Order: sequence, then C-alpha cells, then structure tokens
Amino acid sequence: MNEFDEGNPSGDPYDWYQRGLALLAEGNTDAAATLLQRVRRSEPSPAVLEALGRALFESRRYDEAIEVLSELAERTPDEDYAHYALGLALWRKQAFPAARDHLAMAFVMRPNRSEYGQALSQVKATLRARSEAGLPLEGPIEAEFE
Repeated sequence: MNEFDEGNPSGDPYDWYQRGLALLAEGNTDAAATLLQRVRRSEPSPAVLEALGRALFESRRYDEAIEVLSELAERTPDEDYAHYALGLALWRKQAFPAARDHLAMAFVMRPNRSEYGQALSQVKATLRARSEAGLPLEGPIEAEFE
C-alpha cells in the first residue's frame, strides 16, 4: 500500500496530475492545488511544479507559489515560463527587484512573448517611480495621514 491508497482518490499520480490540470482549467484553483500538492510528494517533476505553481498563484497563495516556482526555476533554469511565473508571484508580493530579475530572464529567453515584456516594463516603471520618490524598492508603502 502506498500513500495514494489510503483515504485518497483512486488512480496513480499521473491520473491525479491530469485531474489537477482539469480542475485548474475549470477555475477550481484551490482544489487543483490540493491535488497537485499530493502529486508533488510522489512525482516532483517540472510539469507538476509548474501546474502546482500556477494553481497556487491563481489561488492568491503567493508565498507558496514563490516556493514552488523557485524550485522550478532552480531545477529548470533554461525554462522561460518558470522565470516568468516566479517573477509574477514576486511582483504580487511587492518584491520588485527580484521580480524584475526573473522577468528580465524570461524576456531575454523569449523576447517574442509580449506578456513577458509588458510585465517587465511595469515592474521597471514601479521601481523607477519608487526610486525617484525616495520610497523603498520593496514592500508596501506606508501612507502618512495627518
């Protein structure tokens, strides 16, 4: 008996992966993430990490997405989508310099992907605006109310 037998849906990790992708496509991102996390324990392939990272990102679980997507980018440094997805997650956490670096890497690898260039331009504009205003380059900006 393996970890997929007791109290879990039927099938093997590949079946679970396919169901996770279907849930993700249907917009059931939390359910997809739960299923894909189980698959990851048995089959931590780049395809599983990418799908799990997407599910976590789309569920707005950015810290978890950053962990998974960082592993993906480390394991597949030549995969443009890994850097793009990680850059987006870092952007959402307002880690702008790191987001810029990963988005730039993705854009250099695939300059024909307009969404890569658009995301990179927006992060660079945010960094430029914060720098010119003397604001921190990372994290939220504390509003000063009188």
